[in-house]
Amino acid sequence: MRIGLFSGSFNPIHIGHLALANWLCAFGEVDEVWFVVSPRNPFKEGQELMDDHLRLRLVQLAIGDYPRFCASDVEFGLPRPSYTIHTLDKLRAEYPAHEFYLIIGSDNWAGFPRWREAERILSEHHLLIYPRPGYPVDASSLPPHVRLVQAPLMDVSSTFIRQALAEGRDVRFFLSPGVWEVLKK
Repeated sequence: MRIGLFSGSFNPIHIGHLALANWLCAFGEVDEVWFVVSPRNPFKEGQELMDDHLRLRLVQLAIGDYPRFCASDVEFGLPRPSYTIHTLDKLRAEYPAHEFYLIIGSDNWAGFPRWREAERILSEHHLLIYPRPGYPVDASSLPPHVRLVQAPLMDVSSTFIRQALAEGRDVRFFLSPGVWEVLKK
């Protein structure tokens, strides 16, 4: 089975995350998407994060019972900060029958050479890059096993959601109903 690994802080998860994951499943890129909630991204030191288990709960609420999505806490049991290579190694050991596709935004692709063991990730795994505003990718220059997907461009971010909530704005339509209910409290 082809599993898309969508790792992130999901601080909080929003419709952009869900729409992209749905597109990747519906248009044949992967069979399932696993939302891997990251306790601490080494490139986002200093960023305020909601509690790890709350973010996991919000992902679970957002995906509901949709059979092609899964919420994963695999990184909760790994050393911190979280490094993608360790997550990939653990999942490959636990699920040897699955083929894992790492899902990253074009903004993350721009900094990919700084990732821990980036070359090993590229040689051992598939990467799907989704477009992000302001971060163009030349698809013809990508290495093997790396592909730019033509998913719809969505300019929604967790930062936007957090700022809007802090300002008391009603952003319910940027979130799944369950996530909105928890966050408005």
